[in-house]
Amino acid sequence: MRDSPRDLVVMITHGTDHELSSAAFTIANGGMTAGLRVSVFLTSAGVDLARKGALDTTQVKPLDPLADLVADFLARGGTLWACAPCVKSRGYTQDDLIEGTVITGASQMHELLLGGAATLSF
Repeated sequence: MRDSPRDLVVMITHGTDHELSSAAFTIANGGMTAGLRVSVFLTSAGVDLARKGALDTTQVKPLDPLADLVADFLARGGTLWACAPCVKSRGYTQDDLIEGTVITGASQMHELLLGGAATLSF
């Protein structure tokens, strides 16, 4: 058994209009259940997932509603990063994003990768 949890970075490039967003958060939550320390990096259209109200209308059956998946992820201590240039290009500010979202460049993700984090991209 490992002394400390391994890291998993999930990169999401799709927004609420694509089923892969729901699949990504389902898998991220599953990683946490398995004992991984999970960070999600939203980039490109993926940053739209962090916009307040954006998640409220998305559900890919039979998965849970996307808003519930993201709320569960954050409640269990998941890290949610939004790509700074992508946020800026959409005209979003921190006030436009759901609580728990950290606007950052890729350097924090790269730090985890250098430490041996596993990655998944959606």
